[in-house]
Amino acid sequence: MPERILIIGGGFGGLACAQELGGTDCSVTVIDRRNHNLFQPLLYQVATAALSPADIAEPIRKTLGRHRNINMIMAEVVGIDTDRQQVLLDGGERVDYDRLVIATGSEYNYFGKDGWRANAPGMKTIHEARQIRQRLLSSFEKAERAHDEQEKRNLLTYVVIGGGPTGVEIAGAISELGRFMINRDFRHIQPDQFKVILIEAGPRILAAFPEKLIDYARHYLEKIGVEVRTGERVLDVTSDGVTVGSEFIRTGCIVWGAGVKASPAHRWLGLDAVPGGRIPVDDQLRVVGHQNIFALGDTADFKGTDGKPLPGLAQVAKQQGIYLGRYLKGGDANPAGFAFRNRGNTAVIGRNAAIFDFGKWTLKGRTAWLLWAFVHVYLLINFEKRILVSIQWIWRYLTRQRSARLIEEGSIRETDVTASSIIYSVTGPGGDR
Repeated sequence: MPERILIIGGGFGGLACAQELGGTDCSVTVIDRRNHNLFQPLLYQVATAALSPADIAEPIRKTLGRHRNINMIMAEVVGIDTDRQQVLLDGGERVDYDRLVIATGSEYNYFGKDGWRANAPGMKTIHEARQIRQRLLSSFEKAERAHDEQEKRNLLTYVVIGGGPTGVEIAGAISELGRFMINRDFRHIQPDQFKVILIEAGPRILAAFPEKLIDYARHYLEKIGVEVRTGERVLDVTSDGVTVGSEFIRTGCIVWGAGVKASPAHRWLGLDAVPGGRIPVDDQLRVVGHQNIFALGDTADFKGTDGKPLPGLAQVAKQQGIYLGRYLKGGDANPAGFAFRNRGNTAVIGRNAAIFDFGKWTLKGRTAWLLWAFVHVYLLINFEKRILVSIQWIWRYLTRQRSARLIEEGSIRETDVTASSIIYSVTGPGGDR
């Protein structure tokens, strides 16, 4: 009987691990609550109408379909029975395993204020990105029809909470999108009525980057009209706006990017007290205390050479997935354990502006922006997506047009994503391609 390897999670790490195990004698099963793999670093471009969801997502079955030894189950995992070596699913089913890989990623941390999620969506799913796009574009249409000056300003005020790479990227993208649309496509709203506010509770935005790159990013954001406010904490979020200190800011759209935490997977193993929800692992990514269970990516508490947990980056998860796949099949994985090779930390600020931190040296400006674009195209799931995104980026650069500026009539439902292909159904015209 072939060894049964079960992988929970179809993100960067889980897919990389599964692909390494493709074509082996193992029986591999991937379980994910969604049927598609999503390139999360470009979700902000879906939210700001630069790309359509299908450009950065692909059905997991399509990705792994050529490997006859790999199966996929679309289901929600609710627990792990380590004694019986079974994973528990939301429908009551149990799936047996010989070795288990936990690659469930992370989710946004609302710091105990989970009620804010409905009014300030993050950037982890297609549903959230499309929800932000819906609110963003709708606010421009409402402002165009409004007769009161203050109402126009309220609708055209956008607040991004969190000054990390995600917050900086979407704040810059909203500013560039808004100013282009107002100048070209609208007749009854003016650029001076438009405002983007980036709020960071800490003393600096992009705290993981060197000071000179932070200064460059802040200066560029302010140059394109983003109001950067550091050292200020959000006290409340409502459907009408946010409270910062004693000030209430009315907004047309709020975006959350203030921090992430690991998925609840640690609770399935009875590890309720682990810092940040990350599961402790050894050098081979094996969960401490469990010989046949492994964890990787944002789920794993793996220490780098500096003694700190590795950051929640796509390159970390992908490298760990490749290593673990080779280790599980007895291939050419490093027997001494996983070693992370840092390819650099990056953030895009806007058109022709990005930053790269490679540790010993840094890069900024147009050159960094071109490198950022090349890296993100390369990391897309397949050749088709790389070509589609590249063509759209070139066209957008030349024309400044954004092809996905569509407002849907009716509600947005994540369950509209089907198993065979990504189809977006709406109650009226104007859906994504």
